[in-house]
Amino acid sequence: MAQPRRTSPLAALLGCSLLLGASALQAASDVRVVGLFPNAAVVNIDGARHMLRVGKPAVQGVELVASDSNTATLRIDGQTRQFGLQREYTEGFAQTERQQVSIPRGEGGHFRVTGSINGHHTVFMVDTGATSVAMNANQARRMGIDYQLIGTPIRATTASGAVDGYRVSLARVKVGEIELTNVQGVVLDGAYPLDVLLGMSWLSRVRMDERDNLLMLERKF
Repeated sequence: MAQPRRTSPLAALLGCSLLLGASALQAASDVRVVGLFPNAAVVNIDGARHMLRVGKPAVQGVELVASDSNTATLRIDGQTRQFGLQREYTEGFAQTERQQVSIPRGEGGHFRVTGSINGHHTVFMVDTGATSVAMNANQARRMGIDYQLIGTPIRATTASGAVDGYRVSLARVKVGEIELTNVQGVVLDGAYPLDVLLGMSWLSRVRMDERDNLLMLERKF
């Protein structure tokens, strides 16, 4: 009777190493960075999104080592790799780019995000209670909005009381990769609001999903 072939310890060790290597490569292929922030990143792991933060425990073997607005350094099953922001695609007759923005909850429980109005950089505070994209007069002038020339005078009610203002049409309002055109805006006299408010005239045109202190915005097509 033929004796079964014995496997040497070295061959067994090499076989295990190959299996472990294949497993690590498989894990890495299922990891995508879809949101970048200072010391935080939104990472898609096996199809599920997770907010990873520097110094926090790994999630499914994925740990955030460092990140900024351009790249994230991840440690995946002990191996360190650097990732840029990766766009996601949906399946269909033709692949369509999904324009998404991930916003972590910040100080005071508010969601703040950088963006632009008519190409001028600004920081928005998400406010579902505001009917329009709202700003004060100084903010409007800084972004080149001649509201007294192009706007319609209004009387608005704010947390500080009734104030004069102007209703304007904003040609382009961009948040992350999502840019919408012809968005209704309001410019208020005085120093209110302190932040440029991203109100429902913009938010109603995107899908919103809030979970785990993360607000996900996705453009409607």
